[in-house]
Amino acid sequence: MSERDIPLPPPSFDFLVLSLRMQAEAQLREPKEGDSESAPDLRLARHFIDLLAMLQEKTRGNLSLEEQRLLDNTVTELRFRYLHVYELVQKKAAETGASHG
Repeated sequence: MSERDIPLPPPSFDFLVLSLRMQAEAQLREPKEGDSESAPDLRLARHFIDLLAMLQEKTRGNLSLEEQRLLDNTVTELRFRYLHVYELVQKKAAETGASHG
């Protein structure tokens, strides 16, 4: 079975939100000691979070209760996760700077 044979999920609002969420989460991987490949891309993560926030603003009042909850919870959770990873990156940078200074 090739990739072309795998059925795609039907387009839906939930799928769109979850796809953007997965993209943001992929960029928010926590930095691992000595592994520069695993460093988070905060700029790109922020872009996906901002896309979701824009979607939240533009669709307000036009979504079902379930869709609104999914979007609101996703944006809130990603913002908290972004701040957590941002703080880890800042702490790591401060530790690295202190050990080289």
